[in-house]
Amino acid sequence: MLGFAGSRPRTRRIGYRARMPVAVVTDSTAYLPAELGGAHDLTVVPLTVVIDGTSGDEGTQVTIDEVARALGARRTAVSTSRPAPAQFVSAYRALFDAGCDGIVSLHLSAKLSGTVEAAQLAAAEFDGRVAVVDSMTTGMGLGFAALAAAQVARDGAGLAEVKRAGEAHAGRVSTFFYVDTLEFLRRGGRIGAASALVGTALSVKPILHVDEGMIVVRDRVRTAGRALARLVDLAVEAAGDGTADIAVHHLGAYARAVALMDEVTMRLGDRLQDCYLTEIGAVVAAHVGPGVVGIVVHRREGR
Repeated sequence: MLGFAGSRPRTRRIGYRARMPVAVVTDSTAYLPAELGGAHDLTVVPLTVVIDGTSGDEGTQVTIDEVARALGARRTAVSTSRPAPAQFVSAYRALFDAGCDGIVSLHLSAKLSGTVEAAQLAAAEFDGRVAVVDSMTTGMGLGFAALAAAQVARDGAGLAEVKRAGEAHAGRVSTFFYVDTLEFLRRGGRIGAASALVGTALSVKPILHVDEGMIVVRDRVRTAGRALARLVDLAVEAAGDGTADIAVHHLGAYARAVALMDEVTMRLGDRLQDCYLTEIGAVVAAHVGPGVVGIVVHRREGR
């Protein structure tokens, strides 16, 4: 782990208003759309990306383009690391100093990163006033949960209620994505070597999903076109019969992402509420590689 003990806090606040009873913290892998701007009260703690030994914060010091170039250079090493506990301590202390009474801190799956552990270590310094939630997902799966928790907090709910909201909405998301190759996930240890071999056997195109906080192979198809069609079917199935939100992520595959979003939008019709299209950030990009297209479905009602 790369530590930052003693460094200045590197956090980003999205529309935080002092004197809220409970503040909500998330991390940079939530990949919240830019159009949400300051409409939500969130503090974002960044993960770190390391390119050939030089580290920087995701989203501010290391860009997606830099990671994409590095991944394309075979001799360039790219890795990621969790925030140091000291970063969380600084973020939490700043929020308490601003007047909040409690903090709910929601983060990407503990099976994919040590971020939850770092947050828990920091939370131990605040006598139960910080509740840490493992979302068991990442991307806008985490983002939807953080936004829901922030809404409940904005309505004046207490710590336990905001925590329950974050957990409940994290449980209402389904995440599916297509990658051109599983090699980057295998290198980073996010998927087993056996699964990587099966997923790429006979030049098939793997479709993956996040299951209980882990990335696993969901389906295998022969072409990229069939992969996108399968993503549409999986998203519509995940949405069920109720209303839902979707977020489409991609890296260097804008046309594919738009096609996916348009087809799911048409299939869901008036059951679709909010819809977002974003390029993924540097941390996830480092593990999935160029060409990834994914969709996150957030059910408005739990099931």
